[in-house]
Amino acid sequence: MNQPKTDTSIFQSLRFILVGTSHPGNVGAAARAIKTMGFDRLILVRPRFENVLTHEEAIAFASGAQDVLEKAEIVDTIDQALENCQFAAAITARLREFSPPVLTPRQFAETVLSDKKKPCALVFGSERYGLPNEVVEQCQALINIPANPAYSSLNLAQAIQVLAYECRMALLLENGEPARVDHIGFHGDPASVEQINGMFAHLESVLTAIGFLNPDNPKKLMPRLRRLFSRTGLETEEVNILRGIARQMEKQARYSEPD
Repeated sequence: MNQPKTDTSIFQSLRFILVGTSHPGNVGAAARAIKTMGFDRLILVRPRFENVLTHEEAIAFASGAQDVLEKAEIVDTIDQALENCQFAAAITARLREFSPPVLTPRQFAETVLSDKKKPCALVFGSERYGLPNEVVEQCQALINIPANPAYSSLNLAQAIQVLAYECRMALLLENGEPARVDHIGFHGDPASVEQINGMFAHLESVLTAIGFLNPDNPKKLMPRLRRLFSRTGLETEEVNILRGIARQMEKQARYSEPD
């Protein structure tokens, strides 16, 4: 997986803490969720199964993120999980009467980026009961994911994925790297202005030949077509394809002419 090219310290400074996790499959899915976003530090506090990191369900749900499971830590207390941590945020769907400040996932990501080397943590509760108040009280922020208020239930791995994604995107944007996925897939050479203008002249000619364009009353057909194709970022090969289509249309128009 390609990491952002500049400062990647956030990927080492942020830890994901799971408290009282019940299902091994969720631990594996959590490992997969953080690895896809470039993170790898997973800490479990009193998981239900002692052998959860080697459990067959955890390995199956990790789906290639076994390395995250192998280096994951299991501890007995939240204090151990938060050791040397300077900023911790608890993730919960239930707001508390006396809770720390509430942040959105995006606000949390911005806070983390303010000091990338500061050890920080995201704390997630068990699937059934969430986080107990005594754990929330040890955190400096509460994160509430703004989901559908009529049905705001996210499973553990989904919630982890949302937070990991926001942190990764914030770092990409700060580094000036594209948030789009233009690096995926084949990209040919951009067509030159000369090539594009030649294609439009050819297209205008053939549209006139087949009777689609009336040269005496062209209206705004060609400007609209130019605007249409300008949004696509035409490549040289694509221009050649369009001109090939135009040539075939010309042939068909000649064949259909009366003798």
